[in-house]
Amino acid sequence: MSEPYFAHPTAVVSEKAKIGEGTKIWHHAQVREGAVIGRNCILGKCAYVDADVRIGSGVKIENRASIFRGVTVEDDVFIGPHVVFTNDKYPRAFSRQWVIVPTLVKRGASIGANCTVICGVTVGEYSMAGAGSVITRDVPPHALVVGNPARLAGYVCRCGNRILDVQQAKKVSRGSKVVCQKCGETTVI
Repeated sequence: MSEPYFAHPTAVVSEKAKIGEGTKIWHHAQVREGAVIGRNCILGKCAYVDADVRIGSGVKIENRASIFRGVTVEDDVFIGPHVVFTNDKYPRAFSRQWVIVPTLVKRGASIGANCTVICGVTVGEYSMAGAGSVITRDVPPHALVVGNPARLAGYVCRCGNRILDVQQAKKVSRGSKVVCQKCGETTVI
């Protein structure tokens, strides 16, 4: 019986992982035991999904991204190339007392190339982290964050278009509605 997903012959996929229909796992990627990956996902070349990681449907994980134990990724998330998620706040090679700290990436978020996500944060719905950002604290829904450490640079629509810059964001109150000039969708900030 053939699998409901595609795995390149060089990919290493544990028999104890659950992979959804239509998912594609490319060259030299590894999916560990207990990992759950939803439907219609793409795991790029050399992507690493650690044991017990949870990934929703429609997720795109680019080349060489590393998603370690304790991370949960909801549906429709983009994880750029070379993104790294940490999972222990005080790692030591000699320690046997690793403490896995959970991280949550909410639906529709985009994490740009070479970002580092420090464990214990929540990356909000449809938020966006610019390339090279180091995410050290929670990212609000629809927020655009950049830098090291990542700081608020504005807000983005579900389509990804910037709808407010930092100065504009300071002038609107929580719960304000902003209409995207690109797609016309209304976003609540």
